[in-house]
Amino acid sequence: MLRLVLTALLVLLTACGTIGLLPTNQLVQKAIALQLEQTQQQLTQKLDLDLKGFDIEKLAISEQKPLTIENLPAFRVRGTYDLIIKLPKRRLTQLQQPFEVYLQIQREGKTWRLLLPERGNKDTQPIWHSYLIL
Repeated sequence: MLRLVLTALLVLLTACGTIGLLPTNQLVQKAIALQLEQTQQQLTQKLDLDLKGFDIEKLAISEQKPLTIENLPAFRVRGTYDLIIKLPKRRLTQLQQPFEVYLQIQREGKTWRLLLPERGNKDTQPIWHSYLIL
């Protein structure tokens, strides 16, 4: 009897952990790339740079904190990555770049969105801008 209860408990715990609601490394990498693309576009326009793109390597997640944002489950994900910036004649490498992204799974559980907070002042709640992660 005890064996049956322990087996059932183990199955339940395993099922809860594998339902796919945790952000994967690939998803976090796509979210960081989306953030970087927006920043890259702004810098390219303001500084008249000729950036050819970038690569994200050696992504290491150190924290995944579950939370709720606008009544939907979300995660604050922190860690580091190596960034390779592609310029016309060379490549720049920035090692161990820290990151913090907010990711939210949508109601149907099939798509994720990157959330970027826009803070007015310290007393108000942030306004969240949401971007579909493809």
